[in-house]
Amino acid sequence: MNKIRLPVVLILLFIGCVSTATKAAEGTQVKHIVLCWLKESGNPAHRHKIIETSRSFRKIPRVLKVSAGEVIPSDREIVDDSFDVAIMLTFANTDDMNAYLEHPLHKDAVQKVLLPLVRKIVVYDYTEVVF
Repeated sequence: MNKIRLPVVLILLFIGCVSTATKAAEGTQVKHIVLCWLKESGNPAHRHKIIETSRSFRKIPRVLKVSAGEVIPSDREIVDDSFDVAIMLTFANTDDMNAYLEHPLHKDAVQKVLLPLVRKIVVYDYTEVVF
């Protein structure tokens, strides 16, 4: 009888661990933050063009959320307000983010909008734990 119970207990423990890992993964997301410094710093038309182009990223499969906006000027020493536009995208995982990076709509926006208008781009990717 004990020989039968041990495999059953091990299987149940394994299922519990997989279930817990899945629940933990459901509580995380991947954030992709892009900071842009314009060639013509402060140009409102160029800022607007980048923000409007970012809206189209919502059409790319596996993109959960897109937001973009202009820098908030700050006198606080800890705040870097030297950039012009920030874009933030949310994905379920890094595979989804990588698919977005290879999507033709993203590549087209980079070539036709970002590269002509932007002198510097800095990207921050991180795994967000959602509470």
